[in-house]
Amino acid sequence: MLDKDKLIIETENAIKWIKDYTTSQRVQGVVVGNSGGKDSAVVIAMAVKALGKENVISVSMPCNSISADYEDAKLVSDAFGVSLIKLDLSDTYNELERKLNININLTDESKINIKPRLRMTSLYAIAQTMGYLVIGTGNLCERMVGYTTKWGDNSSDFNPIANFTVQEVLKIGEYLKVPDKILKKAPSDGLGGKTDEEKMGIKYSQIAELIETGRLEDEVAKLEIIRRFKNSKHKREIVPIYQFERDNFLENMM
Repeated sequence: MLDKDKLIIETENAIKWIKDYTTSQRVQGVVVGNSGGKDSAVVIAMAVKALGKENVISVSMPCNSISADYEDAKLVSDAFGVSLIKLDLSDTYNELERKLNININLTDESKINIKPRLRMTSLYAIAQTMGYLVIGTGNLCERMVGYTTKWGDNSSDFNPIANFTVQEVLKIGEYLKVPDKILKKAPSDGLGGKTDEEKMGIKYSQIAELIETGRLEDEVAKLEIIRRFKNSKHKREIVPIYQFERDNFLENMM
């Protein structure tokens, strides 16, 4: 993990990067999915410092979720003075699942992944209407083992915390004064009724250790992390397209 001084420097650099990137894209603000968890809370705190609270819209999107998630999202939005839109997607999800099941028997995992894709669709609709960008909230540990939903929570216009481990995100949260309750909350995607670590069978600290040192004493956990890393490669790449040689008039115009 980065030492305290280095982490503060990189945090401030990331905050400046948010400002610089939005300016380069000619937008004033961002839309962020506010789950009431540490990652979205840290991103909200960074965005407020970079852009001002009036230019940050947070969105809570319960989807057959527990009410505590919305209460935590409100705690975060109140702490940083940003607006909070509550968009309950439960009925939308239930109807879509019902219609899909008419033609095909959905697996449990495919049902779970519909939810973050509905959420991302909602964030982009709001962002496009406002002329804002969608700011991402996924951390490095999640990205490395593919603990994300493709075209769901792993999709955004830009992401200031994608190269910070979970432990570093927590330290950034302390530095930016994210509410203690949020930082101590067990990481969960709010989709399957289990914590992230229960679902994966590995710990975020183990993922971070392997990232930072290339070593892990727990051989079973190490092999599982490597397996997940290899199997999720497609989530970290742009969409592959078939290439062949041809004249490109757009390139010739540059």
